[in-house]
Amino acid sequence: MISNPFKGATYFISGLSLINKNKIRRYVLMPLLINILIFSLGLWFAIAQFGIFIDWALSGLPDWLSWLEWIMWPLFAVTFYGLVFFCFSIVANILAAPFNGSLAAAVERYVTGEQNISSNKTFVEEIKYALTNEFIKIKYSLYLMMPLAFLSLISFAFPLIAPVVAILWMVYTVWVLTLEYADFPMANHGIAFRDIREKLANKRFLSLGFGSLVVLATMIPFINFIVMPVAVAGATKMYLQEFKS
Repeated sequence: MISNPFKGATYFISGLSLINKNKIRRYVLMPLLINILIFSLGLWFAIAQFGIFIDWALSGLPDWLSWLEWIMWPLFAVTFYGLVFFCFSIVANILAAPFNGSLAAAVERYVTGEQNISSNKTFVEEIKYALTNEFIKIKYSLYLMMPLAFLSLISFAFPLIAPVVAILWMVYTVWVLTLEYADFPMANHGIAFRDIREKLANKRFLSLGFGSLVVLATMIPFINFIVMPVAVAGATKMYLQEFKS
């Protein structure tokens, strides 16, 4: 099914206004605090390790290809920051998962006007369910990551394929983070992770448009502090208007 990536991106932007609504704001606090803590650590790590990573990555480039450094440097830089903040996003989402489900429900109540949307689980059951769901997503992410890790190792022997590998890593990051945030509103309705993947794949460009803006915002220092609640709110609106029917 053909879908519009720019429309997907607008759903992320709409999350900015949604998280500031009176009936939603109190559900934003815990995800926001967790995100600020984790991304502060991520920013410190990225700054501390960036130079070491770039020197290591470019050291595999033979002398006769040294002229490619001006192409490789920005590609490796984007890949490095993308993967660092992606990994820290996964940690933040594990910690905030029980709260993100409640945030998605609050956004759905606001958008639809249906006040009976809530979880029937106790808080302990909510934590258990959310963590189980997060580890299902992590397992899937690792499954997709293995061939990319293998290609990355090959790229040190064949540097000419490094730009392709860097692009594949970015596509991977976009897709996994799209799944991560779209899962919260859909899981509230009992939709299995496999079915969520199928729904998003049916509107692939819409989904990747949303995820691309999430990744871009995640890579911008200080802006990434608010990415999690904004993405959950935007993904909820996207689910209601694009997938719920």
